[in-house]
Amino acid sequence: MASEFPAPEYRGAQETALRRICEAFDAGNDVVLVRAPTGSGKSLLARAVAGCAKTPGETDHVESYGAYYTTPQVSQLDDVAGDALLDDFSIIRGKGNYDCILPGETETPVTEAPCARETGFDCPVKHRCPYFSDRAIASNRNIAAMTLAYFMQTAGSDVFGKRDVVVIDEAHGLAEWAEMYATIELSPERVPVWDACQPPEVGGLTDVEGYAERLVRVCDRRAEELRSKAELSRAEVAERDRLSELTRELQWFLEDARDPESPTTWVVDQPDGAATALTVKPMDPARYLHHTVWDRGNKFALLSATILDKRAFCAGTGLAPDDVALVDVPHTFPLEHRPLYDVTCGKMTYERRDETLPAVARTLVRLMAHHPDEKGLVHAHSYAIADRLASRLAEMGVGDRVRTHDSANRDAALASWKREESNAVFVSVKMEEALDLRGDLCRWQVICKAPYPNTRDSRVARRLEDDQWGWYYRTALRTVIQAAGRVVRAPDDYGATYLADSSLVDLFERARHDMPDWFAEQVDAMTTPDLPAFDASAANAGASGGGVGGSQGGVGDTGDSSDAPSLDDHPLGDVWETD
Repeated sequence: MASEFPAPEYRGAQETALRRICEAFDAGNDVVLVRAPTGSGKSLLARAVAGCAKTPGETDHVESYGAYYTTPQVSQLDDVAGDALLDDFSIIRGKGNYDCILPGETETPVTEAPCARETGFDCPVKHRCPYFSDRAIASNRNIAAMTLAYFMQTAGSDVFGKRDVVVIDEAHGLAEWAEMYATIELSPERVPVWDACQPPEVGGLTDVEGYAERLVRVCDRRAEELRSKAELSRAEVAERDRLSELTRELQWFLEDARDPESPTTWVVDQPDGAATALTVKPMDPARYLHHTVWDRGNKFALLSATILDKRAFCAGTGLAPDDVALVDVPHTFPLEHRPLYDVTCGKMTYERRDETLPAVARTLVRLMAHHPDEKGLVHAHSYAIADRLASRLAEMGVGDRVRTHDSANRDAALASWKREESNAVFVSVKMEEALDLRGDLCRWQVICKAPYPNTRDSRVARRLEDDQWGWYYRTALRTVIQAAGRVVRAPDDYGATYLADSSLVDLFERARHDMPDWFAEQVDAMTTPDLPAFDASAANAGASGGGVGGSQGGVGDTGDSSDAPSLDDHPLGDVWETD
């Protein structure tokens, strides 16, 4: 395995980690969990493991050679694609990411190109089509790299069959990602034949099964009508593809829900009654993972900084703990380079937020004065909190130094902020993972709220009814640890993480036994910093403009601009508001 390591030399504990991974596989484990701190170079470890996959000359089983590399994060795949040390990863993306190259169609995605619109269309340049070219190359190269969504969607395909090794990066949320991918949303926006087949008032799973059967029949009839046409419009192509996708989803649900041996529990949400949207969600979809993941390889390496409890992870993903090894990689970054600071201002629960949020905003102004020449990141947790914080900061006179985003421009706004050579502070939502802010890209960050899962989500509520509080605290702790790793990316890098919600301190106490040792060291070393007094002019010194209300845009146009009680007035209060 060492011979497959792509870098000229090891960094930190990489050599030790590779040896332990190799020993774990040699001991007969088909699945190895690699718990490696953020910034420890997991992608290079992933390349070394993938490089050990059997080649065609080493096996008689044509479906069992080569490797897959997959990650749930698109940004992580982008990082891999841009890493010269990983240039033998053959990247394939979903068809919608490619444009047709035919004259007059160069702004048409491949999903809506003439080959998708016209029956029997013989593309004269198919051999040069960017999508089919990348797919052909990836299917024939030793290491095919793709997002987890694409990987799961290609389960059962002739092109991407079973391989010898599967490496999953950022694997800590595998069960949750599988639940999300297997969730079926039935609404006017997601069901093309909605007007012809609206749902009844759903009283239980049996009602959903009956509606799903009727909906499949209606979808089949409409799909047949579309197939009978010689040429489709782009809108009809999108409708046809959605009908096909929806039919597969419903058939999978019916098969699984009626299988007495299936471990999956299905829950249903229909808050507004008959003829309104409903969502069918799986819990612990182990069977779904077997079909889409575990049947796709012989050996698996799952890498993450935050696989906090091996048995809980295995239970959620359908793995037998005794057949799974856990390799712990120590943190080699100096503790003083990755400090945590207590600047708690009170609880950010719904009931207490009105009194706490202004104090958080004032603390942010003091931190901006404390870091006058350095860029900062604020993890606002929700668009509602981000909007209120940005408004408060503008009122306090520091708006020129603040950058924001909404759900539509988040990637562009992030890229723009990263390019700035300034001291701008970026108020972000759901950027706790897969964000590399090495060096002067960011030197300090603030976590504004304990990121507990949304207790109004039916799956979360069901787990808490089943007394799965350990899962609840682990999920929040996992997000905090991921967030803490955004600003320290190398041994010589440094960055401070400030905790503004006192519920975070409580979380650390409740989830202490699930903490990796290296993060527990950070918690134990946490201190209260000596910050300058509130001074907006000092905080705004050096601001370059283009802040709140400027070129970056605000966050108030996302449909989540206020703390609506319907979102998080649960007695627990600590919820994950969604955009």
